[in-house]
Amino acid sequence: MSAQQAQAELIEEFSLFDNWMDRYQYIIDMGKQLPAFPEELKSAETKIHGCQSNVWIHHEREGETLHFLATSDAAIVSGLIAVLMRIYNDRAPAEIIATPPSFLEDLGLDKHLSPTRANGLHAMLKRIFTLAEQEKVTG
Repeated sequence: MSAQQAQAELIEEFSLFDNWMDRYQYIIDMGKQLPAFPEELKSAETKIHGCQSNVWIHHEREGETLHFLATSDAAIVSGLIAVLMRIYNDRAPAEIIATPPSFLEDLGLDKHLSPTRANGLHAMLKRIFTLAEQEKVTG
């Protein structure tokens, strides 16, 4: 499944919910399924600045793809991380760069997140895209 297909699938899943309370709960539930994040990876290098909550994103190159591990100390932010991981994790840097986050508008996240959460989401996206750009050059 491509990143574009992952976005389309996510949009379809969210369309099953009638209201935003149910969507928020779904996002939180997604966050609870994130893999464990090793404490030793919580460092200044992996911390995302611009988030109200504590957020860490670690990446490793695995062959042609980038594998991300990420976590937050906030439930809704962990869910937003899970959304991003579903779209961008284990993808080639070029595919990440070629997949703009159109799901933000399609899901209505741009309108339903608080300004601080939206800033944090954009900071996480910026980090993912920056890492993809760096790996594309060095890979």
